[in-house]
Amino acid sequence: MPTPSKSGGGPAAVVESLNGKRVHIGGYVVPLTFEATRVKDFLLVPFVGACIHVPPPPANQIIYVKVEQGFDVKETFDPVWVTGTLKVTTTFTGLAETGYSLDAEKVELRAGG
Repeated sequence: MPTPSKSGGGPAAVVESLNGKRVHIGGYVVPLTFEATRVKDFLLVPFVGACIHVPPPPANQIIYVKVEQGFDVKETFDPVWVTGTLKVTTTFTGLAETGYSLDAEKVELRAGG
């Protein structure tokens, strides 16, 4: 298992060895930029309601995701799978600080959510 290391931007430990790795990871969507139901970027969080309630999860549990083509959200609390290349980088949004970012190749609903 990779050893966590401290991020230069804050107290949350991130796993540096994940930088540049292609991942398929599940979580919940907190939309940041959207038109109607089409989301272009969002926070991928580990549980329903994260970042909506204070305080948000630690930065090492949140991924800032960009989806160039966008995707349609059916229900806010539906779980999703996101596939893409992970980067260990701090991003500040209006809702939370993230320890990772990801340019998504694919976002799909997770079955059995």
